[in-house]
Amino acid sequence: MAQPAAIRARAQAAPEDPLESLPRIGRDNLAGRVYAELRAALMEGRMAPGQRLKIRELAAAMGVSETPVREAVMQLVRERALRMEAAKSITVAGLTLDEYLELRTVRMALEGLAAEAAALRIRPETIEAMASDHAALVEAEARGDADAANRANWRFHQRIHRAAAMPELLAIIEGIWLRNGPTLAHLYPHAPPTYPGRHRHLDVLDGLRARDPAATCQALAADMTEGGAGLVRRLRELEERP
Repeated sequence: MAQPAAIRARAQAAPEDPLESLPRIGRDNLAGRVYAELRAALMEGRMAPGQRLKIRELAAAMGVSETPVREAVMQLVRERALRMEAAKSITVAGLTLDEYLELRTVRMALEGLAAEAAALRIRPETIEAMASDHAALVEAEARGDADAANRANWRFHQRIHRAAAMPELLAIIEGIWLRNGPTLAHLYPHAPPTYPGRHRHLDVLDGLRARDPAATCQALAADMTEGGAGLVRRLRELEERP
């Protein structure tokens, strides 16, 4: 499939500062709220692998002191979403191709379980919210807005995870997305998801509407493999560079 012109144009434009997407934080439970915002930015692919983070800049962007930011960053380092290297340099962790494929295999099993449970429990209004998320994803891709596309995709999948009503499973899945999310920053403009037929999100929605656990699980697995094929090629290209 040809790469949308809007996405190509976006790639040629000057990159926006990803810290601008971080909201300013209120004064209650600062460390927890800073952690939640940074965690969301990572899971949504708003921070790219290798991006360097500075405590002072994060604190200024979020309107807080450096202490809660430092606490949140250290928690994310422990969770392997961020890396602390020599001289306390902090960067966003990425995944190698092998790591990505391994985590995708784990995701298929765990998110498949969530999809099967969600098909039996999800509310009609949640399905319609997912349909709106998918529409937002398509619109964001058309206008070349990578951040909005990744955010809409994350919302779509997150609603399935939560509709399963299995909190322990949800915690494990979100821990995987915390490490997987930054790698999705490679999707646009280099490897936008493509499918041999219609978008697999539509098959997921059909499975949920039919209350069909097997169909929903199968569609979700197809979305990961077909939609992620370009990302696999992109990661391989990056690793093969001299």
